[in-house]
Amino acid sequence: MDYGMIGKIEKAKRYAEERNRIHFTSFTVTFDGENNPHTVKFDGAKWKCDCNFFQSRNVCSHTMALDRILQGMVPQSDMVDVH
Repeated sequence: MDYGMIGKIEKAKRYAEERNRIHFTSFTVTFDGENNPHTVKFDGAKWKCDCNFFQSRNVCSHTMALDRILQGMVPQSDMVDVH
């Protein structure tokens, strides 16, 4: 392995530990729920989920779990505080 690659690997390790460097602006994930898989989207500071609960409340267990996992990496939303 060359020295350039070694330097990049070390930098990647440091970046992975410095989560505050990462800011998601939009993404789509498949969340394997207890009953069915659900598509969850994040765009800007808004969550969307295709589950029935989200449709009536604009928040659900899937979006709250992702908000918790990505704490500090997505803009704060107006959802229920789960932290």
